[in-house]
Amino acid sequence: MIRKIIKIDEEKCNGCGRCAAACHEGAIEMINGKAKLTREDYCDGLGDCLPACPTNAISFEEREAPAYNEAAVLASKEKKAPLPCGCPGMNARAIHRAPAQPAADSALVTSQLSQWPVQIKLVNVNAPYFNGAKLLVAADCTAFSYGNFHNDFIKNHITLIGCPKLDSVDYSEKLTAIIANNDIKSVTVVRMEVPCCGGIENAVKQALMASGKFIPRQVVTISTDGRIIQ
Repeated sequence: MIRKIIKIDEEKCNGCGRCAAACHEGAIEMINGKAKLTREDYCDGLGDCLPACPTNAISFEEREAPAYNEAAVLASKEKKAPLPCGCPGMNARAIHRAPAQPAADSALVTSQLSQWPVQIKLVNVNAPYFNGAKLLVAADCTAFSYGNFHNDFIKNHITLIGCPKLDSVDYSEKLTAIIANNDIKSVTVVRMEVPCCGGIENAVKQALMASGKFIPRQVVTISTDGRIIQ
């Protein structure tokens, strides 16, 4: 049938994810750092996503498309357990911390995370905290394996994490955009010793080459028992 449906201009899309969050039907997903209309039959053509887009990448068009399937949308919503307070996972924000005070419990470790979100797939490539940043790109297992990860790696860095084995995306495209569009001062890669973790190191290498910038880079490898081995 011919009906009104949204159209997403991937050239204008900055990967912020606001349209996907605004789409109550779940018709839009973030794939490889770009918004995609993955279920045309979930799009009701009302355009709740349009005002959420900061780059005006979404518009309406009339074309051949499946009819809106309200029953399928309702069934999909029932399968997803909603968070009681909504999901802030894609809202970029800096975290400002007060100077550390001596802790009553000397074993207490203060978080050094300075921004949100941290997942490579979720970050906005134009988030203001990237300008002048020392970038940490880490395999997500490293923070669990290495005990002093916050103080030795996250501190004074903007942190991005991912798992090249579990995430079916090419990180290099988004990392290239982050490096090319911002004044990145250095890049530290922290990976596990397992072979599949080489994917995150290679993604950073490709991103640096594609960006055309010369930026200091170091790679740190963590053993599965939590030691720095390289």
